Amino acid sequence: MSDDGAAFMRRAIELARQGMRAGDGGPFGAVVVRNGEIIGEGWNRVIATHDPTAHGEIGAIRDACSRIGDFSLAGCEIHTTGQPCPMCLGAIHWARISRIYYGFRIEDAATAGFHDADFFEEFSKAPSERRIPSTTLLSEDAGRLLAEYVELPGRISY
Repeated sequence: MSDDGAAFMRRAIELARQGMRAGDGGPFGAVVVRNGEIIGEGWNRVIATHDPTAHGEIGAIRDACSRIGDFSLAGCEIHTTGQPCPMCLGAIHWARISRIYYGFRIEDAATAGFHDADFFEEFSKAPSERRIPSTTLLSEDAGRLLAEYVELPGRISY
């Protein structure tokens, strides 16, 4: 990682620290970088917003996409204070971000009460074996909806 990479991580750490000290949420901050420039910033705002999805990475991705007017962050990298949880990792993949840099590991976060490893373990189980079971319902109706979507003229793939 270049000196710029360290500067981007320092910015993520500062965002996390400011949010944490303001009572917004945990020690999680993130920046999205494209061509050596920060295009999105975010920090954990779970407590401030009463929103369990208000993680730093999600905020940074939303900010970046809003700034550039596109849902694709292909070619970008994300610098985040902590190794991404499953939700944030999914968002990073959906955004097509090309590289992840993180500060502390999931195992480190567990020492502060963040048990992301439990989610990864849970998702490795069959849906019927998970703590929150899932099953199909109205699959034919939903399948027709999906087929209708596929046939939409001018549909944009993402």
